[in-house]
Amino acid sequence: MALAKQFVKSKSVFKVTFTVPAEAASDAKKIALVGEFNGWNPEEAIALKKQKDGSFKTSLELGAGEYQFRYILDGDKWENDWAADKYVPAGVDATENSVVVL
Repeated sequence: MALAKQFVKSKSVFKVTFTVPAEAASDAKKIALVGEFNGWNPEEAIALKKQKDGSFKTSLELGAGEYQFRYILDGDKWENDWAADKYVPAGVDATENSVVVL
């Protein structure tokens, strides 16, 4: 998994590209992104587009700060990003959330 960050000077935001590589996507038919930026609401999850190489990708514009997030594979399997900037306790059992720092 990978995170690519680019500062967009004209908008004073960061363009963050979230990528789930083919080997991490396994046999997933769909992958969505949820996190603090959408209230952790699976109903408002951001769909990642499947790429020709089997990976999934989406981009968001976010202001500076830290954002917790996770991926949902096929609507029921929650996964962290292997390349997250850090991980923090989710507050539920021993689960952790991925964090992107901008």
